[in-house]
Amino acid sequence: MQSVIREERSEKWLHRLSLYKQRIETPPAMLVEGKLTRMVGLTLEAVGCRSTIGGRCMIETVDGKRTEAEVVGFSGERLFLMPTGEIRGLEQNCRVIPMGLTSMAHVGPALLGRVIDGAGKPLDGKGPVHTNETVPLHGRPINPLGRKPISEPLDVGIRAINSLLTVGRGQRLGLFAGSGVGKSVLLGMMTRYTNADVIVVGLIGERGREVNEFVRKNLGEEGLARAVVVATPADHPPLMRMHGAMLATSIAEYFRDQGKNVLLLMDSLTRFAQAQREIALAINEPPATKGYPPSVFSKLPGLVERAGNSDEGDGSITAFYTVLTEGDDSNDPIADASRAILDGHVHLSRSLAEAGHFPAINMEASVSRLMTEVVPEDHQDLAREFRRIYSTYQKNVDLISVGAYQPGSNSAVDQAIDKHEGMLDFLQQRLNEAVDFDQSLDDLQQVLG
Repeated sequence: MQSVIREERSEKWLHRLSLYKQRIETPPAMLVEGKLTRMVGLTLEAVGCRSTIGGRCMIETVDGKRTEAEVVGFSGERLFLMPTGEIRGLEQNCRVIPMGLTSMAHVGPALLGRVIDGAGKPLDGKGPVHTNETVPLHGRPINPLGRKPISEPLDVGIRAINSLLTVGRGQRLGLFAGSGVGKSVLLGMMTRYTNADVIVVGLIGERGREVNEFVRKNLGEEGLARAVVVATPADHPPLMRMHGAMLATSIAEYFRDQGKNVLLLMDSLTRFAQAQREIALAINEPPATKGYPPSVFSKLPGLVERAGNSDEGDGSITAFYTVLTEGDDSNDPIADASRAILDGHVHLSRSLAEAGHFPAINMEASVSRLMTEVVPEDHQDLAREFRRIYSTYQKNVDLISVGAYQPGSNSAVDQAIDKHEGMLDFLQQRLNEAVDFDQSLDDLQQVLG
């Protein structure tokens, strides 16, 4: 018995010795710390340490306070850092400790029904979010030839969109409008009424009051139950606002890879671009187009292209991105760049909104590039006929308004006048009214009948 115990002890010590030997032969890499030397605006400069672009660093003050930052550039021996949190209390010669980590997103089913910030921390007071998986915050590239084609329509519960701007499952569209025209309210309606398994909402750079109103009023308890809300208000650092958009997309990708049909709503793509502009200008990247550096126009497609159908399984991400047109100018740089990379655009009109017409969709300026791929020919014919009649009225509205048009002069104008009131009623919809896809088509046939 004693000999057996001695053998077990000797084996145990031999195993421990082998582990110690392995540690000595392969020692861990030395952690080289640096120090904070300069701070201008939100840009921090550090020397004495090395890290990769996108790497995380911890900045520690003399009193032990820690602030996390991300490497956004370098020049010679200097690292340019952008903080992800509070910067009060930082001073010259603070310790800069490279963490050797790249940004990851914590994901899992526990996110459903929760409101989190750009770092994945809860904002709703419901306690910690217990996630069990991580995915890259910047996503994984998908071979465009491997994506499944968009072939079936998606019911968003909005009559004008279902019938005249039909959305395909996996499509990416933009909502283009100035401020105060009803983008957020329209997003809230689609959140409640869209036929999707999971809804991910990214509120990027919005006012804190609007975040609260969207969650409580526009989304509601019913909408929130199957949704994940990522909110990074305007008072968050620019890097955190960018992370909020990327985190919302990563969460949508996770559920898509689980075979779910996901609706991604991001308000707004413009705030994401403005956050990147702040970072780029802070590290002295030269402005190119109306104050926007070139990196902004490379970040936009990098974010948008992550949505769409998967190359594995049957999951999909149908995405709506709001685009704020500054001064109602639909040709400003971000709006123009977004229109080129999206699969369609819905323009909201200020004049319609001021007239009480909701949703204030300008049908003549809006288009769904994939409508012809997801609806049959008879549906397309009805939509074209509606647009023809509606456009005829708009072209002659001045003559009609002043009474200069004589009835019987033009049969097409007579038809447009006769159907105009019915068309206006068709295009409008109450906030608490959901119109499914079949009903939308029936209403379209009726208004043209």
